Amino acid sequence: MQRRSFLKNASIVTLGSIASRAALAAPAAPAAPAKPPRIAFGGISIECSTYSELRTHMEDFTVTKGEALSSSPTFAFLKRYPVTFMPTLSAVAVPGGQVERATYDAIKGDFLARLTALLPLDGLYLPMHGAMSVEGMYDAEGDWMESARKVVGTKCLMSASYDLHGSVSQRVIDNIDLFSAFRTAPHIDREETMIRATDMLVHCLEKNIHPTLMWAPVPALVSGEISSTEWEPGKHLWAQLPAMNKEPGILDVSMLVGYMWADEPRSTACVVVTGTNPANEEKVALNLAQQYWDARKIFQFGSATCTLKECVQQAIAAKTQPVILADSGDNDTAGGVGDRADMLEELLRVKAKNVVLAGIADRAATNACYAAGVGATLPLSIGATLDSHASKPVKAQAKVKFLLPATDPLLREAVVQVEGITLVLGARRRPYHDIIDFTRLGLEPKSFSIIVVKSGYLSPELKPIANPSLMALSDGSVIQDYARLGNHHRKPLYPFVPDLAFTPKVYLSARSKA
Repeated sequence: MQRRSFLKNASIVTLGSIASRAALAAPAAPAAPAKPPRIAFGGISIECSTYSELRTHMEDFTVTKGEALSSSPTFAFLKRYPVTFMPTLSAVAVPGGQVERATYDAIKGDFLARLTALLPLDGLYLPMHGAMSVEGMYDAEGDWMESARKVVGTKCLMSASYDLHGSVSQRVIDNIDLFSAFRTAPHIDREETMIRATDMLVHCLEKNIHPTLMWAPVPALVSGEISSTEWEPGKHLWAQLPAMNKEPGILDVSMLVGYMWADEPRSTACVVVTGTNPANEEKVALNLAQQYWDARKIFQFGSATCTLKECVQQAIAAKTQPVILADSGDNDTAGGVGDRADMLEELLRVKAKNVVLAGIADRAATNACYAAGVGATLPLSIGATLDSHASKPVKAQAKVKFLLPATDPLLREAVVQVEGITLVLGARRRPYHDIIDFTRLGLEPKSFSIIVVKSGYLSPELKPIANPSLMALSDGSVIQDYARLGNHHRKPLYPFVPDLAFTPKVYLSARSKA
């Protein structure tokens, strides 16, 4: 992973390629300030399906505050700078349903109070996701950023980093100054993106640069499962961005897919460009927006897809192993509920053997296993505890094989045997996308003929062992069948309006205009 690095010489710090590019388009910078800039950081990150009945509560967030945030491995890269980034809080949750309004208000209130205590500030870095939905809101990130702007004032530079599947709005653009988004799906450039966002912020503060920010919305939505950057056309589209970052007056170029499963006006793809040369920024944004629009109909799945029943049949008939079968409609990491037992029901119906299914969120079943103990056999009702209207439970006899030691009941995970199925149950929703997610439970993934995970495209760790991979177009709150999604609040866009006409247009941020 290539990253820019600071070169420190006495009291002068330069930023390689960013400084040289900005110099071509920006006026001569004044002398560096006598005091180092005061920069705060913190934000909120979650992806929310508005098609889920589930609500995300305070217990679902991991909230890290103050010095614990400064020492978090996620933000270790901030120590590379010759300035101190001052922590507020970071709230992160597994993707799910809309955030309960009281939970959002409490987290935002704490963030703003901590931000206020750090005033005056020269800069603020916001590590966000971009696809948060809150009860009663259509633009939660816009609300967060506008609230932060009111606290820090107009002179403070604000930089944000987003997930590739975030959704941008004019309100978001109007309240920040710099922007950077992931360029890979699966996401392997998380830290690199955060570094781009903070590199720009520090550089602009040191050189007293007031960047311009513009965006070009593209009225098209596709799922992450068909817009991966590992195959075409996504591979080609996003591969262009690093070179564009080197053009005169360009600080960062981002292109976002948007989030398919949020029925909100801002849900759309877009291009966002930060720089110091508005003419070049506009040229880049229009070019990419048109390219994305032209490619909208050729995005495709990167693995074989089939109905749930067909996938199970193909997995059982496969001559190679392990077959990894993704239950895409209930994918936790896309906003699925994670408690559907449809796949388990079908596997039991066909009497599948040597299968591991990871996992199903069911607190009651998990707690029952802990009460019974390892070795016990007990009747369980499995699944449909979080969204009982959308699915039905499976009744079965289960033998407890493993219980994860956990002092917090919310962190409990149990491994049970249900006929030929090794099933992972959890007290709370969580993905099983890395090898350690299995081995920590005493499971060796490669020893099974079939591995079932609640996923869309496979994670970088699971994909290499899939032999082969299949994606079930299953039911849930993040279904791939767009025609079945209600579409009441989005602006007209493809594929909901198949014959939509579109000509790219660029919008400047309010702060850039000022």
